[in-house]
Amino acid sequence: MTGMSSRVATNHAQQIEFESSAAYADPPSEVELDVIFRGPDGREQRVPAFWAGGTRWAVRFSSPTPGAFTWRSVCTNAGDQGLHGVEGGLDVTPYEGDNALLKHGPLRPSANGRYLEHFDGTPFFWLGDTWWMGLCGRLKWPHDWVCLGEDRVYKRFSVIQIVAGLYPDMAAFDPRGDNDAGWPWTPGFAQLNPAYFDAADTRINWLAKHNLVPCIVGCWAYYLPWMGIAKMKQHWRYLVARWGALPVVWCLAGEGSMPYYLSEDRDGDIAQQRQGWTELARYVHTIDPFARPVSIHPTDIGRQQVDDPAVLDFDMLQTGHSDRASLPNTLRCVTTSYAAAPTMPVINSEVCYEGIGESCRQEVVRLMYWSSFLSGACGFTYGANGLWQLNRKDAPYGPSPHGMSWGGPTWEEAMVLPGSEQLSLARRILEQFPWWRFAPHPEWISPHATVENPAQAVAGGVEGEVRLFYLPANLVWSPPTFRSLPPDAPFVAKLISPVDGQEWDLGRHTADVDGDWRLSQRVPIYQDWLLAIRHLPGN
Repeated sequence: MTGMSSRVATNHAQQIEFESSAAYADPPSEVELDVIFRGPDGREQRVPAFWAGGTRWAVRFSSPTPGAFTWRSVCTNAGDQGLHGVEGGLDVTPYEGDNALLKHGPLRPSANGRYLEHFDGTPFFWLGDTWWMGLCGRLKWPHDWVCLGEDRVYKRFSVIQIVAGLYPDMAAFDPRGDNDAGWPWTPGFAQLNPAYFDAADTRINWLAKHNLVPCIVGCWAYYLPWMGIAKMKQHWRYLVARWGALPVVWCLAGEGSMPYYLSEDRDGDIAQQRQGWTELARYVHTIDPFARPVSIHPTDIGRQQVDDPAVLDFDMLQTGHSDRASLPNTLRCVTTSYAAAPTMPVINSEVCYEGIGESCRQEVVRLMYWSSFLSGACGFTYGANGLWQLNRKDAPYGPSPHGMSWGGPTWEEAMVLPGSEQLSLARRILEQFPWWRFAPHPEWISPHATVENPAQAVAGGVEGEVRLFYLPANLVWSPPTFRSLPPDAPFVAKLISPVDGQEWDLGRHTADVDGDWRLSQRVPIYQDWLLAIRHLPGN
């Protein structure tokens, strides 16, 4: 049987639809449909298709390279003439627009394993936001979604961490987690619900269209003991089939080794989850023909939530919500992950949601951001209490299973907390420099922040080119010593405010014979500061 040919631009997802000729009570449990795409270079990609409801099936395909592709369908029920043996063609033409995700392509780890980049090698700046429950009905489509999304686009966020319907902070099938079509699965995890994902498609596609990478979190980790490994593999196969052709990244689960809040066998659940998510990671790599990067959101360090860290492409961290008291653990997690093998990009994916616990205000957000980035992280995800759980004025989120509520403002109020604007500024500051080549350099400043003495400066940059230091407010009375500078080699320095971006030129300087230099003047305002040193050419 022959299908029709179609045309699509590079990195655009093209959907091809099929109609089953057989009847199934539970289609995705009874049959699997793959479509094999053959490119102009002869390379084949086996792409999983998804059940779209009733007798309808569909496959989605995209390619970062142009050319003429052919395809043929392969069904585990070879007698289903609507699903098996269908053939067609697809012409992929160069994209000519200005959407960065379409122009530069989807993401992958860099060759040195230190940051994420687009398919064409362009470094990707990870500034994430946390919309854990963004696919539920408490964020209304289109008004609420577009309002929030446009704010994040304006502030130059680049990633949205969002859960595929199996949410944290609630039991399965809690009415706070449904959308207009229900839940991702029918009650009891009896069957996948395509209508739920039809509604979610609109939102996920909106993100990609607006240069926001969807970081798809498959579920919160404690769903694995409830669903079992077979059902979870079915869930993940469906996610890969639905969204793998988009420029997404995969997060296997939230808080990978954390049991359910009311678990009666915590040790058993932790062991089952560690082993299970390791197996699921290998499975996702096997079925995803697009090789989207895979990670896991942890209780602390992602690579420690699985039995084999090599199954991950980048390392996500969660480092605490205890205001400044979370700084030692933040430094510990970032430096531990940066130094660990195998080398992989480090993302601080959750720390000190702004306003949580009536603390963690914007100055703490800045502290965690700069301490993470200059200690080895290549990306950072912001969070605002009230937004991650989508508090509404007419419907506050309410208590968690443990009995307490996280409180917080409405999502509209949380959206405009000042921390998000100051992280937008942080991106603009870093993009003055080759940030993707930065490495941590604690030897460049004394004293420097450690787990034991965290309230000190952090330093990072590129040897021989640029040095960037974050100076907490407590240091302005006794500035640290800037060390390891080439003696007698001039450099220029400037102060940058991480609050509003104002700059103060400090002029041209030279270190002493020991390579040391100190500020000889007071900073303009009592607050935290960035200090940038640029080495002059030829020195």
